[in-house]
Amino acid sequence: MTSVAAGHPTDESGTALTGTDPRYTAAETPSNILVHLTQLALSRSARCDDWFVGSGLTREQLSDPTLRVSYRQARSVIRRALLATGETGLGLAVGRRETLGSFGLLGLAMMTSATFGDAMKVGITHHRVSGSLLDVSFEELSPREVALAAWPRFNDAPLLPFLCEELFASALAIARELLGQAFSPSRLEVTYARPPHADAYEDYFRCELIFGARYNRIVLDVPWLAQPLPTHNPLTAQQSLALCMQQYEPSGVQQEVVASVERLLRSHLRQQPRLPDVARMLNMSERSLRRRLAEGGRIFREIHDRVRAERALELLHGGTLSVAEIGLEIGFSDPREFRRAFKRWTGMAPRNARQHAA
Repeated sequence: MTSVAAGHPTDESGTALTGTDPRYTAAETPSNILVHLTQLALSRSARCDDWFVGSGLTREQLSDPTLRVSYRQARSVIRRALLATGETGLGLAVGRRETLGSFGLLGLAMMTSATFGDAMKVGITHHRVSGSLLDVSFEELSPREVALAAWPRFNDAPLLPFLCEELFASALAIARELLGQAFSPSRLEVTYARPPHADAYEDYFRCELIFGARYNRIVLDVPWLAQPLPTHNPLTAQQSLALCMQQYEPSGVQQEVVASVERLLRSHLRQQPRLPDVARMLNMSERSLRRRLAEGGRIFREIHDRVRAERALELLHGGTLSVAEIGLEIGFSDPREFRRAFKRWTGMAPRNARQHAA
């Protein structure tokens, strides 16, 4: 990135967005990109607390898996990071460090898909779960080529190179994790000008590069889509995808009672609260709570299982606690009972999930 201009991004009509624009300030995006950005900084022993000044966030909050941020907040942190580091290829550095484990349930759903094409479509369909700040689509360009295309939500030219680099670099990192390090796309097209660090693009993407293109997309040959994945597990794919679909619900759709139940469950996982316990904490009758959840098509047991599965995966990916300790953290005193429950939720043993996340 050659510069980080001041000012607000604009909408499709060119109108400047302000803090009052509901799309710009809606806190509904997982904080994954900010997590990866700060992890990179910490790995370099760089100070990054100042990046959050004025954003309404702190670095410590990023450890909360329930945190959702707005485009405004993410943009503020990223701009400060770019200014502080002066690194034009910061998005590329962030994206190439990401793995399937970085994407939690979405990564698990992709990894256990039948083919690379299936994994690609799962990732694109549910890209918002990964915290993407760009919208993406799957495009069939010709009988020989398909593409992962990126679409900015706002006209935000100063941030576009960072966002494209992070998206396309992480997509390629995941593709190579699934298909092997020899995989390369046929070409990368981006709408911005050739950056000063274009040689880093050549080294990493190993394909034709087109700057100043009409679209932002990474193109690959159709035969790659049929490549079977050795980690395919139909049961795990179905279960993780179901959990993934529940994980992201746009603002205005998720009922307040569902959000309240999830919040209470996350803060009391060790106690294994049952529906009557949660109803009591919400000052509701058990019958009323059950009815309110049913009105939204939700079942308490399914919500509880998803919250426990997400927390277990998060701790397994962290790599610091033993399987038994993780079981205790989410309410299982017997490690064997936790292993059985985890396999029921995800289709694989905790140890295997940790290995895949490594």
